[in-house]
Amino acid sequence: MDADTGIIHTLVTTPANAADVTQAHQLLQGEETVAFGDAGYQGVERRDENRNTPVQWEVALRPGKRKALPDTPDGRMAEQLERFKASIRAKVEHPFHIIKNRLGLRKIRYRGLAKNTVQLYTLFGLANLLIAKRRLFELDARGAF
Repeated sequence: MDADTGIIHTLVTTPANAADVTQAHQLLQGEETVAFGDAGYQGVERRDENRNTPVQWEVALRPGKRKALPDTPDGRMAEQLERFKASIRAKVEHPFHIIKNRLGLRKIRYRGLAKNTVQLYTLFGLANLLIAKRRLFELDARGAF
């Protein structure tokens, strides 16, 4: 996802039994210097396919480890860092909000990986158009045109 525009640029679908961390290398375009991930991406930097990438991985702590942070200056600083990482990752959630709430995809029915992938490409494409439309109207309201 392009953090500046909110547009999704890469979509990877897998069977339900594939962990998120196994697909992290496919989500990179090659120009990234920092990549943010939720706790499901723990250990991503140690995987063979990611060892030679120049990306700095910023992965969230697991909830139990985050709760166990001490109430010391170092612990409070670590908590502040986790909040910052969460605020960056929150930008990725907006297209999912559009797909679930505006386009009505609340439940995926298994029709085969290929059919589900086509449906998701279509829905994310529509979400990208809605995001771009909103940004264009914001620019127009500011008098950019």
